[in-house]
Amino acid sequence: MASITTEQESELLIVLPGDQLPESGLMEDSSAAHRLTLGPGLAPMDDDSITAVKAGILKHNAVGNRWWVESNQRRYVAAQGESIIGVVTGKTAEHYKVDIGASQPALLGVLAFEGATKRNKPNHNIGDSLYCRVSMANKDMEAELECMNPTTGKADGFGELKGGFIIKVSLGLARRLLDPKNLVLRLLGQHIPFEMAVGTNGKVWVNSASAQHTILLCNGIRNSEYLNAAECVAMVKSLVEKM
Repeated sequence: MASITTEQESELLIVLPGDQLPESGLMEDSSAAHRLTLGPGLAPMDDDSITAVKAGILKHNAVGNRWWVESNQRRYVAAQGESIIGVVTGKTAEHYKVDIGASQPALLGVLAFEGATKRNKPNHNIGDSLYCRVSMANKDMEAELECMNPTTGKADGFGELKGGFIIKVSLGLARRLLDPKNLVLRLLGQHIPFEMAVGTNGKVWVNSASAQHTILLCNGIRNSEYLNAAECVAMVKSLVEKM
């Protein structure tokens, strides 16, 4: 049986499909046990136990007491609450069809935007890039998306991504880029002002003042995947010197 460790610990915990995780370990870091949130790779069983359903590294985020299994699988599997970047591939009177890199397109309701009403609907065209939140995910149904914070009803950064450039990265790197303490992003930010949106589906939107800076940022992000801290510093220094 697997033992529990947190993301802050130096020792990584590798889990395999079928590994049962002790409930006590999952709850010990939470002041409100009922707020435990399971992400991709973990599933509750009929006997109230929690089991890994894919191989990878067990990860923990103290915000929301969220646990998930991180792996570099090729195809994205939507999970409720995740932020993703998608491209509009079709639209009807009620929904947009959005390609999120999963096995089938997701659905985005035309009213799932801040301030949207039946008389005042957003008008997005095929090919538009959107930053969305997964509002519902089920393996037997198309995922449903929304472009607003369900708690506040405000956009909170979700919506159409205008300008900039979108790159494809591995799912593992995308999740690491969501860490506020990510080293390569802090190093790049010391030299170039930029804005970025990271989708857990492996798509990253980068925007800066010039195309040259945007290309440099994209190269730096891609190059950082397998580098340690010292190598990241050297890599960013080398890129900046070429500007």
